[in-house]
Amino acid sequence: MAPSSTTQTPSVADILVEALPYIRRFSGMTIVIKYGGHAMVDPQLRDDFAQDVTLLKFIGLNPVVVHGGGPQINSVLDQMGIRPKFVRGMRMTDERTMDVVEMVLGGKVNKSIVALINRHGGKAVGLSGKDGGLIEAEKLQIVKQDGIDTPPEIIDPGLVGDVTRIRPDILNTLAENSFIPIVAPVGTGPNGETFNINADLVASHIARALHAGRLVYLTDVDGVLNQQGRLISSISRRDIQSLIANGTISGGMIPKIEYALAALQEGVTKVPIINGTKRHALLLELFTDSGIGTEVTE
Repeated sequence: MAPSSTTQTPSVADILVEALPYIRRFSGMTIVIKYGGHAMVDPQLRDDFAQDVTLLKFIGLNPVVVHGGGPQINSVLDQMGIRPKFVRGMRMTDERTMDVVEMVLGGKVNKSIVALINRHGGKAVGLSGKDGGLIEAEKLQIVKQDGIDTPPEIIDPGLVGDVTRIRPDILNTLAENSFIPIVAPVGTGPNGETFNINADLVASHIARALHAGRLVYLTDVDGVLNQQGRLISSISRRDIQSLIANGTISGGMIPKIEYALAALQEGVTKVPIINGTKRHALLLELFTDSGIGTEVTE
């Protein structure tokens, strides 16, 4: 006897029907994706990501990718005998290190993403934040304070920048002509300096400048986990302070949440934080009822 329709494994048709209302809702929407972590290193995950981004463009969305490249930068620095230094998660960047950062991010990493998307039928274009004056920046100052009774210490991280302005004209022009912008997070200072900028921060600023509907952070974790280790599927602005206070949100997740809140404040509707080590994570988050990560909302 054949199994009833209610017990059958969902077919491809079932999956497509589930995706249909989301495809309709997102049509024409700009989605900024911060691409980083293990998904940039594992060959299968890199290929999956390229397919996902290409599919988004073909079904009517406007994806913009902002990528990191920390492991790749460290590999080249190691080959050159340069030991990387970090303070509060920021790479200390002297002129020699900056040359490597720009070479790796704007060259090898950026163009490898472009090539993969183009291989799958997309029309990707690689950009540095210096192209078209896209990312204007100023020198970032890091304030470190070890305790309440100790005075704050100002740390000079070198050529590390903070975004002062996004000029999105080049991104809009590319999107209007069916291209997919792939952005390396390098910006230009007021005196022509080149600055290394945190990719999470750049993605937030670009999402705001483009009035994006979604800002998606690909990470190496499932999202925000509660104290029992289970995924929190959605958190709102009013939840954030208590979750930080009790340690649920900690470490590198804190700045991502802060950048998410800044994006929400300027019109981005939702900011999903998802695990990029899962195959086709982007599609699973955007086009299924349950999603796979944590959505940060107002």
